[in-house]
Amino acid sequence: EWESAFRRSKWFTRGWTLQELLAPRSVEFFSQRHKRLGDKDSLRLQIHAITGIPERALEGEPLSHFSVNDRLSWMEKRQTKYEEDKVYSLLGIFGVYISPFYGEGMARALTRLQDEIKKLEECTRDLYVTDPRRDKARIEETKGGLLEESYHWILQNPSFLHWRNNPQSRLLWIKGDPGKGKTMLLCGIINELSKSTAKTTLLSYFFNQATDSRINSATAVLRGLLFMLINQQPVLISHLRKKHDQTGKALFEDANAWVVLCEIFTDILQDSTLDNVYFFIDALDECVKDLEKLLAFIVQKLSLSPRVKWILTSRNYANIEQRLRLDSSGARLSLELKENAAQVSRAVDAYINHRLTELEQIQHDQSLQSLVREKMQQKANGTFLWVSLVMKELKDAQPWEVVQVLEEVPTELTDVYRQMMGHIKQLKRRNPELCRQILSTVVTAHRPLHLQELSVLADLPDQGSNVEQTTVAMVNMCGSFLTLQKDH
Repeated sequence: EWESAFRRSKWFTRGWTLQELLAPRSVEFFSQRHKRLGDKDSLRLQIHAITGIPERALEGEPLSHFSVNDRLSWMEKRQTKYEEDKVYSLLGIFGVYISPFYGEGMARALTRLQDEIKKLEECTRDLYVTDPRRDKARIEETKGGLLEESYHWILQNPSFLHWRNNPQSRLLWIKGDPGKGKTMLLCGIINELSKSTAKTTLLSYFFNQATDSRINSATAVLRGLLFMLINQQPVLISHLRKKHDQTGKALFEDANAWVVLCEIFTDILQDSTLDNVYFFIDALDECVKDLEKLLAFIVQKLSLSPRVKWILTSRNYANIEQRLRLDSSGARLSLELKENAAQVSRAVDAYINHRLTELEQIQHDQSLQSLVREKMQQKANGTFLWVSLVMKELKDAQPWEVVQVLEEVPTELTDVYRQMMGHIKQLKRRNPELCRQILSTVVTAHRPLHLQELSVLADLPDQGSNVEQTTVAMVNMCGSFLTLQKDH
């Protein structure tokens, strides 16, 4: 009975009510007789039909995820008493500010708004060093996808639950030996928290990678974390704009970049408008430059805001543990502890079951599958990396060779690498020398090489017109030491 009147309500045609609709976490609607009709969530289909505003925006997705033109279009059918107000009422929608100047006309006001939006976009672009969301997607794809059974155990782990539920617990350090699945564990935690926390909770993360000079320094970590924060809560960019408007891109790249970024980060942590934030930093041991400064900064800022929590991962490095100075506000979760090691081992078993579906040569032999599964579980020693390396060896084996290959593969990672190098040395003709040229070139390079670059730098034999295809074949001779991604 009320829906047709609801659709005709003038409230949906006024300019300033756009902010009244989008800014609050909850908006409730009542009839003239004070009967509750619903809220922004339960009525989002009707509101979307009336206003054209996407349901995702009504559900609380950051408005920065929508294009400038999309957000401008939400105002098209709305009216204001003063024409300039059609622009001024959009300031919060774009996370910018201009002083109101009634009488300047809508065109002039719109030009000033667009100038501010352009400055905001320039600041965000200059801050950018990497998009951690893309890094996360790349990592998951490279490792064969994120398997829920491989990380779900940590969600019930006492140390994790204490970190999540206790307001005084601000830091959790997850440490473990190489190949224990720390990175995928963190990816799983991020996914679960993004689903289970309030839409207003911000998740900001960074994945260090020692072999990539873009993302292996303390400065890069802070830039990546800030980039994700501002994408989710654009109003925070005002802390960067104060300095960026004066100096431009050099703000993030000159000799003083670390000092300036620390100041900006501290200001943001103290901002009263900052929502609850979870920060995640993976592979601290792969932060090659200024790791000590980064750890000192994190420790100093732990007590700054009760709304901020951190999860860090690294290998079992004593210098990291020493500098974190874990006390009542922080805790460690060691993947080598007996109870955690058992969970990791079960997770590795689930990973083995998942990866065995890739071995086409044994899919029709249940007994062989069971034998392979049993042997892999016995030798994996709770190490995801061991399973990943061995799977590459098994994929090239004939059905009758699979068990023999498994018997020969050592259980220790160092021994696995030594065996892989031994296989290369046994290659016929000039192949061992070609592999040596390729591997030594890749080890020396400061970034991943394109196949054509590798061909030139490693001085590979003349390959005619099909350079890339032949180089791929040579790279594959190097076994599991190298991974190809989009011709690199």
